[in-house]
Amino acid sequence: MRIGVIGTGNMGALLVDALVKSKAVKPRFISVMNRTKKKALDLAKKHHRLSVYESPVDILRHADIVFLCVKPGQFYSLLQSLRGAWHPGQIAISITSPVSVSQLEQLIPCQVARVIPSIVNQGLSGSTLVTFGTSMTDIQKSKLWAILSQFSHPIEIDEENVRVASDLSSCGPAFISFLLRKMIDGAVNTTSLSKKQATQLTTEMVEGLGKLFAEQIYTLEELQKKVTVKGGVTGVGLDILEQGYNEDFEKLFSATQQKFAEDRQAVNAAFNQEEV
Repeated sequence: MRIGVIGTGNMGALLVDALVKSKAVKPRFISVMNRTKKKALDLAKKHHRLSVYESPVDILRHADIVFLCVKPGQFYSLLQSLRGAWHPGQIAISITSPVSVSQLEQLIPCQVARVIPSIVNQGLSGSTLVTFGTSMTDIQKSKLWAILSQFSHPIEIDEENVRVASDLSSCGPAFISFLLRKMIDGAVNTTSLSKKQATQLTTEMVEGLGKLFAEQIYTLEELQKKVTVKGGVTGVGLDILEQGYNEDFEKLFSATQQKFAEDRQAVNAAFNQEEV
């Protein structure tokens, strides 16, 4: 399969890295373009024989699967510029949640899907969230699933839950990193432990924790019970966390849902022009 990537910002570059690292696709079968060409050229330096093109239309001429890795506000104008350039056998894939699959089908005359990656895919782990368009055949679904399975665990997600699922799988690493940084700062600010040592201990703990979950040795609840001894230090610490928690994650998900609604409203305004 020849892969095209339009937009090589953080997520577009992440996808290329994951595809190459997992050996799902060889660099010579990947073509990329970016409005700031230097980003695409930098990626080509990293992955020898990867092709860089000047325009989105060039990408469509050289790809069977095209990943659209642009910001939500850029989607409508991009798809308008590509009208007439698609061919029926292609698969167009958006990686942004505010643009629905039905909106993609509105302007793309071939099979479409949405795939939301995560930064952890660079380590050939974590999930990718998949929503298929109505015209996707079982054969094409299987082909896409097989590619994604090389560097992730694909999970099919419906339109209604795409935002919260993305918060967990894609935004989650940033949220957890924030909490871990706060834990490190707390240790350093209240003891003589150096930040370097605190950071090493914390990152190695997280690495080991991930392996336990990967091997399905414990569930989250089981692990907490295993580490917590009645009347012990862990229990005291958990009591403090329970007191300070105060429904913070409910507030977090409410805020991300609100931002998602605003983004989707802006996207809808652009796509609604098509219906007028």
